[in-house]
Amino acid sequence: MDYVTESSDIGILDLLRKVGPLGVVELAGAMKVTSTAVRQRLVRLMSQGLVDRQLSRPTRGRPSHRYELTEKGRRQTGANFADLALALWKEVRGIEDPEVRRGLLQRIAKTMASMYSGRITGTTTAERMRDVSRVFADRDVPFEVDESGSLPVLTAQACPYPELAEQDRGICALEKMLFAELVGSGLRLTDCRLDGDASCRFASN
Repeated sequence: MDYVTESSDIGILDLLRKVGPLGVVELAGAMKVTSTAVRQRLVRLMSQGLVDRQLSRPTRGRPSHRYELTEKGRRQTGANFADLALALWKEVRGIEDPEVRRGLLQRIAKTMASMYSGRITGTTTAERMRDVSRVFADRDVPFEVDESGSLPVLTAQACPYPELAEQDRGICALEKMLFAELVGSGLRLTDCRLDGDASCRFASN
């Protein structure tokens, strides 16, 4: 097998999109991880409705399972999302009325939050921040939660949307809205990489 991809949930989805239905051993070999790790990710992706499992009955040998993208999974994968996001963000920036622009950003943040909400199960602010950290870890974006102070702080070690942020720091406002929706409380952006800080930090109000 001559294809290799990143070892993450997104990597599995992208591989299935490019190659088609695959078995656990094939996925593990392509991604250079253990079969156990692949099975854990497949269980998670099936629970999200992104991957489906089909029983394959070869003419010889034992039946085996192969995994393929569902319609929902196909909608959420693709190579042109970055270009589309940049084009849409350009149109958002072009809205001159600040109230209209802010209202649109808030609606976008709510829509994005609804996509992740099923994995945000904590009851406290800190617990929900840790849930957010795990969600973005699956997308290879490292987050940390600092609970050493009186209020927890969500720290992004890398920007989830670097290409957008490089063009317009207004993306930081969208990020803050998104994280506030997921965490369930107001947040303040106390540090920002665009200002030369080591990371972006979102502190509870």
